[in-house]
Amino acid sequence: MRNFAPIVIFCYRRSIDKLIHALLQNKEAENSDLIIFSDGFKSKSEKNDILNNRKKLKKIIGFKSIEIIESTNNQGLSKSIINGVTYIFNKYDKAIILEDDLIVSKYFLNYMNNALGYYENNLDIWAISGFSPPLPCLKNYSAEVYFSYRTCSWGWATWKNRWNNSIWSMKFFKNFKKNKDLIKRFELGGNDLFKMLELYYLEKIDSWDIVWCYNQFINKAYSVFPKNSMTKNIGFNDGFETHTSSDGEKWNVRLATSKINCLNTSLNKEIISCFKEYHDLSFYTKVGYFLKKFGGYEIAKKLKNSVNFIKNI
Repeated sequence: MRNFAPIVIFCYRRSIDKLIHALLQNKEAENSDLIIFSDGFKSKSEKNDILNNRKKLKKIIGFKSIEIIESTNNQGLSKSIINGVTYIFNKYDKAIILEDDLIVSKYFLNYMNNALGYYENNLDIWAISGFSPPLPCLKNYSAEVYFSYRTCSWGWATWKNRWNNSIWSMKFFKNFKKNKDLIKRFELGGNDLFKMLELYYLEKIDSWDIVWCYNQFINKAYSVFPKNSMTKNIGFNDGFETHTSSDGEKWNVRLATSKINCLNTSLNKEIISCFKEYHDLSFYTKVGYFLKKFGGYEIAKKLKNSVNFIKNI
């Protein structure tokens, strides 16, 4: 029997019913181990959501095996994922990682497992992304996958040797921020990358994946993306979002309706340019970065939500 990569899900307050339902539409699910990390609550107001979710987790069936790991305290996003994935790679050589705000195509596991096998010995490939943004240039792109200078955390996969070769301490940042040439090269994946790395260093955001992007960069590697997205984020403005503030329309995609047959591709300059342009900061995201760095972001976010509420009355 084929050796399928384990499926790893990180959850908090949000129910993962929709994600589990979508995964079970994948024929590979019944032969895949499922490991779920449930983070602990920060306050009593969140306790009921998490305890109710954990009751549901214990009723999940349909996978080869199911392991549920419940944290007694709140680790937060970065620690939860970094510690959790490290735990996984003490047992497995490869893994598929998901968070609770996603749903997947019924061809997601086929793509992920095939790509993990196809690129396993190619150290120029850092990770496999399940999500692909709706880039306008993809309409005339003939291949089924493409390479990118940055990775994406909305459903991804990697190997033990890539993960164990990563640096998670931010001691490098003081020297890195002085090197304009390195920053320019880092931002070939989007000019938001350095600013997010800076905010993470300043402990203004808890987005672990920006350090994952940095590790891909310093290892001179790429991520593989599907032309047609295999995942979709459904967590925008659902009442449980923690790290998003937009309505998500820019990232709205249709899930792939067919499997990927050919994983062979090469670096495409047009796609690289288009991908960067799509991720570059808009005026509003530049303002958001400034407010996060110097203060006032939460006040501005509440004001924006109040204005939107009034418009909808």
